[in-house]
Amino acid sequence: MPHTTPLNALAPAPCFHCGQTLPDVVDNAWAVTIAGEPHTMCCPGCAAVAQTIVDLGQENYYRDRTAYAASADGAQQLPPELQLYDNADPRFALDEDSRESTFTVEGIRCAACVWLIENRLARVPGVDSAQLNVATEKLYVRWRSDQCQPGDILGALHTIGYAAYPYEADRHAGQQQRAAKTLGRQLFVAGLSMMQVMMYVAPSYLAHDDGTLDDSMASLMRWASLLLTMPAICYSALPFWRGAVTSLRARALGMDVPVALGIAAAFGASVIATFTGKGEVWFDSVTMFIFLLLCSRYLELRARRKAGAALERLQHALPASASLLENYPASRAATIVRAASLAVDNIILIKPGEAVAADSIIIEGRTSLDLSLLSGESIPVPKSTGDVIPGGAINAGSMILARVMRKAQDSTLSDLVKLINRAGGEKPHIALWADRVAAYFVAGLLLFALAAFSFWFWHDGSIARAWPIAIAVLVVSCPCALSLATPTALAAATDNLLRQGVLVTGPQTLETLHRTTHVVLDKTGTLTWGRPVLQGIQELGAMRADFCLQVAAALEAGSAHPLALAIISAADEAGRHNWSAVALTETAGCGLEGTVHNRRYRLGSAQFVAGIAGLAPERTVADGVTPIYLGVEGQWLACLQLHDGLRPDAQDTVDYFRRRGKTVVLVSGDDDVLARRVGDQLGIETTVGGYLPADKLNFVQQMQRRGCVVTMIGDGINDAAVLGAADVSFAMGSGAALAQAHADAVLLNGRLGAVADSARVAERTMRIIRQNLGWATVYNVVAIPAAAMGLLNPWLSGVGMALSSAVVVLNALRLRKAA
Repeated sequence: MPHTTPLNALAPAPCFHCGQTLPDVVDNAWAVTIAGEPHTMCCPGCAAVAQTIVDLGQENYYRDRTAYAASADGAQQLPPELQLYDNADPRFALDEDSRESTFTVEGIRCAACVWLIENRLARVPGVDSAQLNVATEKLYVRWRSDQCQPGDILGALHTIGYAAYPYEADRHAGQQQRAAKTLGRQLFVAGLSMMQVMMYVAPSYLAHDDGTLDDSMASLMRWASLLLTMPAICYSALPFWRGAVTSLRARALGMDVPVALGIAAAFGASVIATFTGKGEVWFDSVTMFIFLLLCSRYLELRARRKAGAALERLQHALPASASLLENYPASRAATIVRAASLAVDNIILIKPGEAVAADSIIIEGRTSLDLSLLSGESIPVPKSTGDVIPGGAINAGSMILARVMRKAQDSTLSDLVKLINRAGGEKPHIALWADRVAAYFVAGLLLFALAAFSFWFWHDGSIARAWPIAIAVLVVSCPCALSLATPTALAAATDNLLRQGVLVTGPQTLETLHRTTHVVLDKTGTLTWGRPVLQGIQELGAMRADFCLQVAAALEAGSAHPLALAIISAADEAGRHNWSAVALTETAGCGLEGTVHNRRYRLGSAQFVAGIAGLAPERTVADGVTPIYLGVEGQWLACLQLHDGLRPDAQDTVDYFRRRGKTVVLVSGDDDVLARRVGDQLGIETTVGGYLPADKLNFVQQMQRRGCVVTMIGDGINDAAVLGAADVSFAMGSGAALAQAHADAVLLNGRLGAVADSARVAERTMRIIRQNLGWATVYNVVAIPAAAMGLLNPWLSGVGMALSSAVVVLNALRLRKAA
């Protein structure tokens, strides 16, 4: 229990934790000793939170914060509804041992909050990682399911005064809209101040010291300008003041530091000149600078929102309600219910124009579906009875009836939203590099401004010349352009790819893909369709082919592997028997073993079946055919021959990377001979087959140890480990969810050629980032010396800085267009 002390003797003061006024009844006051000093709190909640922070040894939070925390009244108890979250909730599923989720955190005030939250969660047993994005207020957490529950995480956040809950798109969108409205109001006030100040400054410019404007009128104009500048200084410029203070508190030099110094220097000198009646005033420059800089920030915000629009649409694609036919087929009366309440096997009615509420199968009707949000496919896809339709697809044709296959929260779209939420939690390396360079740039700039001021003060012997030059140097520099160059370009490129059907979830995906040296491909489901068909059965023993097919189907009954589905489909067409296998075991990458009618069978690779059937018989396998063997103790029974055609874009994809000088490698779990045939057909130099998941992982890691940068493309559960180990990885959209969860990008459109498209976008993105960085460098190399030589006045410097930021943002937005 937190230790808090009632305080009766202390004088009333704002609550040290949240800043709220202390209650009138002194007996209700509380205090906590922080850094050796007692501090008053407004309620037991704030006292408990403050004591928790002290007990955790994180008192530096109070030293580094730049704003009061949110009130923690009632924070001691986790709300009952949040205590209900547990690891069984499918929204948190990652793999067998781990869970992950994105939480929305309320009450983020400054960078110190980020530090406090991440440090607090790092102390929660079982939490592997916690990253808070202060801009989006999204907290991404991964934890071990055997040591931690979601309630533990939410409870830990509550103990330090932050309300958190699993991410909800509507609630989060509301917060973002409020932030955009605030920036819009600040921009409006700055523009209004600028116009009004210009009205009062214009007469002095027109007079040009020709005596037509007397001193009393000039003084009145200055005072009026001062009053009209105050709203811009006190309200519109708040983002710059807060940004600069936050940077300095964090002992870093952010891009708001020179901006705030420039505004403060120009405004302070103007105020002194107004009071003394001597010297120049720059109220017009100050308001114009604030207005133009807010314009560039508003432009940046719009660019980011545009870039993220496709992601937002995806997050809102699942409808909130559905038309449920409760008494179907006896009655077709529909009831509107919450989509989240739908259960498996419910029958739903989907009208034209409506979104599918959950993954379903059509049981009546024929229509076409708009899958553009899910796959990037722009043309509606025809669907009829028996076809599976994903949640989030739009019915673009006729009314249909469908049977729910998975709950809305387990739907394909929900899985994708989880991947989206995982994205954006980390910064790419190149963005981190730009931030570090910007910090050094700001430090150098401050020294240069000081040097310019010193030189002109020494040269002219007067502060009247040196002061505006120093202001111009501070204002004209543009670390904004340097910091905006990378994130804006990456956001636009990510949006471009999503509209093409490629969902990028990894922070380093594009920059790593651009410098890839080796492209490693899986075969089945990646280079091939992954939908093989049974071409024939070669009898190897006394059992007939149809008997062997039924045994194989019984062994594969519970598998979702494409080869298994082909065998089951063939058995269904031949009149499948209701046989079942018991004592079933699977050896990854080898095959299945089970008992059917009291006999133990093996189905899989030749080496695996030879383990019970003995020496393998002589056999011939046709080109392009995958052999699956069936054997029983001491006897070989059959070779099931399955054929899986190459994807039509497989050759173009391989050729593209070879032309770009990349080494293409085929690594397959299938038979080595078969893998080599596919590799030779596509012209792939290095092909290896018969690799188990561990072999694939070892193969890629060996390449990495030799200095290779590896891009891995796969689709199956067996590929999950190697996808996670590769430098950058792509999972097929039709592949296993586990593989997608470990990949850096998912090909929603199911096209292998989208990997080559992504590589083109990555190349273009890096080129535009270099252009942006080059522009920012050239601009500063020219503008800063010009300002230091007195060739630019402060207002012209403000125009230059705003334009340089606008050029960077507009150049980055070109990436939203298709190459």
